[in-house]
Amino acid sequence: MSEIQTLRTDAMEIFSAGLAAVDPKAAVKRFLRLEGPTLSVDGHAYNLHQFDNVFVVGAGKAAAAMAGAVEDVLGDRISDGHVTVKYGHLDAVNKISVHEAGHPVPDEAGVEGARKILRIVEKAGASDLVLCLISGGGSALLPLPVESVSLAEKQEVTRRLLACGATITEINTVRKHISRLKGGQLARSAWPATLVTLILSDVVGDPLDAIASGPTVPDPTTFADIREILENHGIWPDISQSLRNHILAGLAGRKAETPKEGEAFFSKTQNVLIGSNIQAVQAAASKARQCHYHTLILSSSIEGETRDVAAVHAALAKEVLSSGNPVPPPACLISGGETTVTLRGDGKGGRNQEFVLAAALALANVQPVVVMSVGTDGTDGPTDAAGAVCDGQSIQRGRGKGLDAIRHLRENNAYPFFLALNDLIITGPTNTNVMDLRIVMIGDS
Repeated sequence: MSEIQTLRTDAMEIFSAGLAAVDPKAAVKRFLRLEGPTLSVDGHAYNLHQFDNVFVVGAGKAAAAMAGAVEDVLGDRISDGHVTVKYGHLDAVNKISVHEAGHPVPDEAGVEGARKILRIVEKAGASDLVLCLISGGGSALLPLPVESVSLAEKQEVTRRLLACGATITEINTVRKHISRLKGGQLARSAWPATLVTLILSDVVGDPLDAIASGPTVPDPTTFADIREILENHGIWPDISQSLRNHILAGLAGRKAETPKEGEAFFSKTQNVLIGSNIQAVQAAASKARQCHYHTLILSSSIEGETRDVAAVHAALAKEVLSSGNPVPPPACLISGGETTVTLRGDGKGGRNQEFVLAAALALANVQPVVVMSVGTDGTDGPTDAAGAVCDGQSIQRGRGKGLDAIRHLRENNAYPFFLALNDLIITGPTNTNVMDLRIVMIGDS
């Protein structure tokens, strides 16, 4: 096996180790335990004899797998339940119904699923327990717009925010204020029931109010924040009049703000973070060390324009080769987080594929280096790929197939480039989601 092939094989094993560390079923069972009638959740004890019903709701790419784990723990104690997942992200459940819907742009199926969730939490009373399961993708999968805003208008503003490179926190800030469930409003609907939420994070820094737009936590954002975001990205003049009217009414105090810290219904709410990107990054690093690489975690909180982030990773790889800094070869550099892509063309790809294509250009003819970037959810943009992998000869191999890598990058068209090279990474839905893993392998010859 050539050195490059060894680096590629090791990179995939390192990614797989990171992915295994954020398995949603295992994460739920680490925090949810039943001993007799006592349900323990991260140090809090709930006597199930004191509850008439246990309801389970949730949304996100990992929600079905999480629901399966809850069923393993609680079994027939579950009275009713419903979770919404992205199309294809299914898992075996019995008591809890699973509903598939659109992501990242919400659709009517998502609205239907959100209504079912709302009906369940609204029927919960003071002597009931509601378990809420939240994971990445949950914001798009809980699309229940306020009455004055249509789903089509919500879809359009989501598309515009995605296209201009807005961060997930910015997108979710907007979503919270045009939704009936996000930004703490699911907690308000569940009151006076006891509410326990298990959260798998897909947001840099793990702010609970940003993950899936924080349906069960106080919301620190305001209508003023929405207007600033839309204006900063140049979208404010282009949104629909009814959406603009809704925001202006909120600014004027004619529309209620999202729930804030200190409101009474949060007094019976427990929110528990059960998994995040840093766990995947650390597990990947541990595997890299087992494979005898000098290993460095760059950060689990990397954001920014994908191409710029790729340039920095490529520069670090060159530095390792030329000076042995910040670690000597053979080396493995690992980072996590979630970058953004500003669309300039109408090609096919995703942020991970674009990262790898930009890195391939920066590392053309640099050997021995392998770069991999993969979404832990198994999907990258509107494609069937989770990401891609390249080495120092990728650009040359592409040129041999008549592909212009610079043009593909300019047109946001990384998918067909890597498809032609057989360098797409296709995992299928992983039923988890803790953002991305980026792995840079540097050989020692």
